[in-house]
Amino acid sequence: MEQSESETPQSPFLLAFEGFRTELDEHHDRRERIVKVSRDITALSKKMVRSAGRPIPQAILKTTKPHYETINTLFRSVSADLQGGDAFRYARNITGGLQEFVEAIVFQHYLECQELLSHEGVKERVKKLCAEGDTYELGAEDYVLGVLDASGELMRFAITTMALVGQSDSKADRENVQRSVLDDLRKLYLFLTNLDCGSDFHFKKDFQGKLSVMNASVDKVEKALYGLVVRGSERPKGWIPPDQQERGPGGDLEVQS
Repeated sequence: MEQSESETPQSPFLLAFEGFRTELDEHHDRRERIVKVSRDITALSKKMVRSAGRPIPQAILKTTKPHYETINTLFRSVSADLQGGDAFRYARNITGGLQEFVEAIVFQHYLECQELLSHEGVKERVKKLCAEGDTYELGAEDYVLGVLDASGELMRFAITTMALVGQSDSKADRENVQRSVLDDLRKLYLFLTNLDCGSDFHFKKDFQGKLSVMNASVDKVEKALYGLVVRGSERPKGWIPPDQQERGPGGDLEVQS
């Protein structure tokens, strides 16, 4: 008597591949959630940077708090997906948002305290973003790359401040403030140039590219301060150094004849 189709035993290979399919579907869904959250955190962190960069120190905390709270909610929604081995598995998916978050809080902390927020300090901030019972260890790579990004914001903040106080009556005070930012940028750049990047290809590539940008940022602040100190009396109030003026096609400065 022939066996009915419903009674035909399923192949063990079919059952195994169905399990693989389910696992892969869960993996892709998890990855998409993390990528989306990373993008949202990136956008909110940029808003935090723009708020902190305004020359109104009293309003820094007030303007950035709503963005920080939203980032907290977003990270809590995926912190369970970043536990154990999954933290390494999805590291490349969350790294963009984490670096932007590091940039924002490092920049804000510098404006408030005039010092660099340590790796341990940032790690504690990230841990507080996790849902109850979850934890996440921020790697040194994300911290370093976030600090490098923050140096660009410091450059823009320093040059904008010089433009706003270019006609200040207290030349000594003006020089002290700008030289302090420049000295900090120089020290940070000198330290990072001697940093051992290890063998991580992705980190080494990102690090070298961002370090080159930081070098350009330090150079811009030096030139802007030189112009302010040496030729400050000739500059109208609100004058922006050439490096910050609008660039023409191809990135070259537009020169008016």
